[in-house]
Amino acid sequence: MKNIASIIICVLVLCAASAAQAVRIKDLASFEGVRDNQLVGYGLVVGLNGSGDSDQARFQTQSVVNMLERMGITTSINDIKIKNVAAVMVTATLPPFAKQGNRLDVLVSSLGDAKSIAGGTLIMAPLKGADNQIYAVAQGSVLTNSFAFGGQGATALKNHPTAGRVPNGALVERELPNTLTGKSVLNLNLNNSDFTTASRIVTAVNDKFKSPVAVSSDPGSVTLTIPAAYANRAVEFVAALERLEVKPDSAAKVVLNERTGTIVMGESVRISTVAITHGNLSLVIKETPQVSQPAPLSKTGETKVVPRTDLKVEEENRRLMVLQEGASIGDVVRALNLLGVTPRDLISILQAVKAAGALQAELSII
Repeated sequence: MKNIASIIICVLVLCAASAAQAVRIKDLASFEGVRDNQLVGYGLVVGLNGSGDSDQARFQTQSVVNMLERMGITTSINDIKIKNVAAVMVTATLPPFAKQGNRLDVLVSSLGDAKSIAGGTLIMAPLKGADNQIYAVAQGSVLTNSFAFGGQGATALKNHPTAGRVPNGALVERELPNTLTGKSVLNLNLNNSDFTTASRIVTAVNDKFKSPVAVSSDPGSVTLTIPAAYANRAVEFVAALERLEVKPDSAAKVVLNERTGTIVMGESVRISTVAITHGNLSLVIKETPQVSQPAPLSKTGETKVVPRTDLKVEEENRRLMVLQEGASIGDVVRALNLLGVTPRDLISILQAVKAAGALQAELSII
């Protein structure tokens, strides 16, 4: 029990030390318009060993017919019965500033009732964005790191055989517009909105460039005006800016996970004066009926069941601990460690302290 509490203290101390250090603006915020874009497409995986879609999934058969017709082969959907083909959805993420010829990883997921797409090959599948424009084309061998074999009586299965990846399987065919070209004003969006953090970013940027370059109108963004010295050099300006270090601030918060017994506390958590005691009451009731019966060959008496109850009550002897007002999170954990509480006990204690109005932090239970 003491080892568990000691581990909790060490983790919290390390977290507090990390939070006290400055962080690059690059890791605190991102520029408006500079983001990933989702791509999606429909395709066929061929070369399966009888583990593809069944005849009941008609759309993959229609897709095969359409593909053959584009290749100059005319056939009827009623004449095709294929078990080596699976219809799949293909997804990928297009990073900002991706250029033509760059390669992307793609995810392939079965649409029909295929048993496995392991060992198959994805045939050329166009990937479209939200604007219905084709930005990449995917093709290649599907890797699932799984297998599925079986018969009528038994089945062997490893991992998830109906979904896989094609590493570097997509080629970028269309580039996204450059969001930095010709701009004199940039918007920096904070990952976590906070008034103090936004103000510190503004101060750090203005001190760096010796002019009122940055201004913030809300806690979630900072507006940047590119200085005249960096005109037509937006990339250099951004590179100089994102290396600046700022100490982020955050609201006091305690996160509890009752399922796993996990507790995460921020360094800003404070507690008002409160007295805490915590103990467990254990009650054990054991029934052991006894049988009373006459002696052998006796002419009188009758057999009866005599009830017998063993009752045992145990209550842990815990001291009352007083936490002074303004105690830091380290003080709280050290005091509760003296009470010998486990992480799950600590969850109950923190909930009770919050209910008493003594915990000066947001309590989030997940």
